[in-house]
Amino acid sequence: MIEIDVSKELLGSLGKMRLSVNLSIAPKSFVALSGQSGSGKTTLLRILAGLESSQGKIRVDDEVWLDGTYARAPQQRGIGFVFQDYALFPNMSVLENLLFVRKDKALAQQLLDLTELSELANRKPITLSGGQKQRVSLCRAMMNRPKLLLMDEPLSALDPSMRTKLQHEILTLHKNFGTTTIMVSHDPSEIYRLSDRVIVLSQGEVSHDGDAKSVLLRTQGSQKFSFEGELLDIIKVDVIYIAIVAIGQQIVEVVLDGSEAKDLHVGDRVNIGTKAFAPMIQKVKETL
Repeated sequence: MIEIDVSKELLGSLGKMRLSVNLSIAPKSFVALSGQSGSGKTTLLRILAGLESSQGKIRVDDEVWLDGTYARAPQQRGIGFVFQDYALFPNMSVLENLLFVRKDKALAQQLLDLTELSELANRKPITLSGGQKQRVSLCRAMMNRPKLLLMDEPLSALDPSMRTKLQHEILTLHKNFGTTTIMVSHDPSEIYRLSDRVIVLSQGEVSHDGDAKSVLLRTQGSQKFSFEGELLDIIKVDVIYIAIVAIGQQIVEVVLDGSEAKDLHVGDRVNIGTKAFAPMIQKVKETL
């Protein structure tokens, strides 16, 4: 269990504010941290990592990471940190980047296999694509088998197809290594796919805390509309089906009958519209 009770004065998007967060996070959970820019998300990650000071207490299982004037050093916290900018050593190969963290070739090979990077083990970062670099960064963060994996919008610079692929790999590593993961993200489809808990910060404080559906779902009004989105899930409830769809920065649900649901698959691009105020959902036809 991770117990967090920290506070720190910050300069936020609206001026001075106080980051004040009191949370308990269960082991092996995947937490998405969301909120507007300047709400304190990255600062909270840096405090957990020991890269930034704060007042309060942090306790992880039976270890004290922060208590009054005592602060455990970052290298003693057993964390992995994945940044937006990869932060790889350019003069080292992919394999050497991993072994720099820990001289464990078996673990490095396991990680490279899981992320389909084995054939690139001897390549330098400059020869890799953005998605490949981020996979190396993720593998490197896992080399210490961290108790806590922290990720600050790690996929924000990638195209949608690569984001989806890496989301799957992140979830695979999270489950295989039994790591507690906290990831900053603004992408509702990413949050829905990966997290079992969503925490939203607003001006330094927790404004929402719950599962992805309850936190992200927003209902639309009864006016006519037509939007394109991504089908995230289809849930059967008694004799009806409910489609969960990401539209921009919102997630909506649409009731389907069996005939509509059978032609739809998770990941489809769909159109949602109204007819006589009743929502309709149709698969988007791909163009060559």
